[in-house]
Amino acid sequence: MRIAVSTGSVASLLLAGVLIVVVVSAWLMVRRLQAVQRRSTAETERTRRWAEEQAARQRAELDRREERLTEELGRLRVQEGELAQWSVDLERARSEAIELVAHRARALERAAGLSAEQARAELVREAETEARREAAVTVREIERAAKEEGERLARGIVAGAIQRLAGEQTAETAVSVFRLPNEEMKGRIIGREGRNIRAFESVTGVNLIVDDTPASVQLSCFDPVRRETARLTLEQLVEDGRIHPLRIEHVHERSREEVARRCVRAGEDALLAVRIDGMHPELVRTLGTLRYRASYGQNVLGHLVESAHLAGMMAAELGVAPEPVRRSALLHDIGKALTHEVEGSHAAVGAEFARRHGESAEVVHAIAAHHGEVEPRTVEAVLTQAADACSGGRPGARKESAEVYVRRLERLEEIARAHEGVAAVYAMQAGREVRVMVRPEVVDDLGAQVIAREVAKQVAEELTYPGQIRVTVVRESRVTEVAR
Repeated sequence: MRIAVSTGSVASLLLAGVLIVVVVSAWLMVRRLQAVQRRSTAETERTRRWAEEQAARQRAELDRREERLTEELGRLRVQEGELAQWSVDLERARSEAIELVAHRARALERAAGLSAEQARAELVREAETEARREAAVTVREIERAAKEEGERLARGIVAGAIQRLAGEQTAETAVSVFRLPNEEMKGRIIGREGRNIRAFESVTGVNLIVDDTPASVQLSCFDPVRRETARLTLEQLVEDGRIHPLRIEHVHERSREEVARRCVRAGEDALLAVRIDGMHPELVRTLGTLRYRASYGQNVLGHLVESAHLAGMMAAELGVAPEPVRRSALLHDIGKALTHEVEGSHAAVGAEFARRHGESAEVVHAIAAHHGEVEPRTVEAVLTQAADACSGGRPGARKESAEVYVRRLERLEEIARAHEGVAAVYAMQAGREVRVMVRPEVVDDLGAQVIAREVAKQVAEELTYPGQIRVTVVRESRVTEVAR
């Protein structure tokens, strides 16, 4: 019984302790909540005061800005009024200026007797004339400087190349003279009732002329290869002494083979002379046939070899690879051996022929462009043109008929006389120079420059000539006074 009472007292004490702890915890929690609430209230109050201060500062700043904007608006309104006044003043001044200009224009029209359109046209003409004069002066200065520099460089290169080369000169026609050992051989050539000479002309395609010239006959044909074949045939017939139609056919066949071998050998010799290899055999054979062809009396194969040497030397002086330049110059006239077979100019025909036989695009272009039919775009084409002109235009290289020469001189003088202010024209130095005398009261210095340029351009477009033609316009100034 005593133990039970003691246990109940302990439980009561524990319960009372628990209650006290709970009450104390609740009180502490309440105090913490009150402290948190106070801190929150204080923080809220501080935030409110800060927001009020910020708003007060912003209101003050806005007030200051509003005052500044009000002041600026006032100044702008004042300036707007001033600008409006200035605009009115400018409009009034513009109206007065327009009226003054119109008044002066009317006064000038009355004084000059010209309308405004006429005066404007006169001013435009004067401005155009002045601009042309200034342009002519500028062009003349630029041309002079470029010409002096270009001539200085070109003269050294071309002169050096020509001085290093000494080529042969030839003069060929459409007739070859064959010497006979005696007069009796003429009768054997003619044969009984002329059968031998008829057979010879039929087989060779060459006219055989037997006249009163002692111990000689003439072979006439425009195809030099065929004429050379006939000459070789006649030479072998005369040496053998047996002349009859069957023998003529047999010897002519052998002569054709011999001429073909000579053509190949001539082509190979040309390649060896200019140090070129790797060329198609057909190109070599066709090149060799040009040994029997002539242009203005100049042997074409010799001209090609000479051009190749000149082009190679000029290329070396300019620092360009000489081999493709020599190749282009050697083949530039190969079309002259084919023009009787294919239609077209010899430049275009030769370029196509070289292209078909494996030549490079640079060589083909140089061949096509060497006469200006195609605009030259490579250094090989330009040097081929220059070498061709040097070889064909040097003194003594070519000859032409007197009729063509006279016609060219007459046309030169006609072209120059067609210009206004020309007093006299003289073709000099075998047509290589034209002297044009102008009247100084009609043509001024700039006009003389224009005449020289136009005459040179027209000559280059209309005439065909070797080398170049110099056009010189002479304007003489004379001052005359009479003493009384």
